[in-house]
Amino acid sequence: MPIFYGKQIDSALMLGTAQYPSPKIMAEAFQASGAGIATVSLRRERGDGQSFHALVRDLGVIMLPNTAGCHSVKEAVTTAHMAREVFDTPWIKLEVIRDHDTLQPDVVALIEAARILSDDGFQVFPYCTEDLSICGRLLDAGCEVLMPWGAPIGSGRGLNNPYGLRSLRAHFPDVPLVVDAGIGLPSHAAQAMELGYDAVLLNTAVAKAADPVAMARAMALAIKAGRLAHGAGPIERRDMAAPSTPLIGMAVLQ
Repeated sequence: MPIFYGKQIDSALMLGTAQYPSPKIMAEAFQASGAGIATVSLRRERGDGQSFHALVRDLGVIMLPNTAGCHSVKEAVTTAHMAREVFDTPWIKLEVIRDHDTLQPDVVALIEAARILSDDGFQVFPYCTEDLSICGRLLDAGCEVLMPWGAPIGSGRGLNNPYGLRSLRAHFPDVPLVVDAGIGLPSHAAQAMELGYDAVLLNTAVAKAADPVAMARAMALAIKAGRLAHGAGPIERRDMAAPSTPLIGMAVLQ
């Protein structure tokens, strides 16, 4: 099971709380998924008297507030401080978005914001790219977890750069790594775990599925299968065929 900032999590599946058809379906999806962490944005606090914070708290999972929708260092840092007061946790998923079409993180601003928040006692989960240099600088800034994207948020494309993600895992073998964003199918989640990642964070693939509860269950099974496959030591890929049937004992034709 993954360990983030010294805390062991019961599940390698992390699930977002946005876009569900109803709070009831969200709760049922979380139960079916067995997710150990729920990500929630400060901006989801509702003004109609019903606290979204209370709804998520009732799920019985660890809350990871995020700075979703922030586009500058100042905005992200301010949102993080507000989230710490509302959710009473030093954990923060740090998002600083640069590009509106891809929702790709602004890695320069991300590093700056991560350093400011780490110095202020936050335990930062940065939403980043799989670039080795950027990830190294985030670790230098105080982050102890990295959350590289698989593909643009909500795209459902899966892992756009398996080579880069594999290289990141090899380069930082002792750093908890979470594939965040772009997961669309259970097979994508399984692939991330097969690469040796510690967890997968997804939202849209479950929340916007025709049956979110069934998809949540499928994702949970895929996460388990991928983790077991990685631990089993998969065979290496080959360019040529390798016979599985031994030649010894075959009939000799005259």
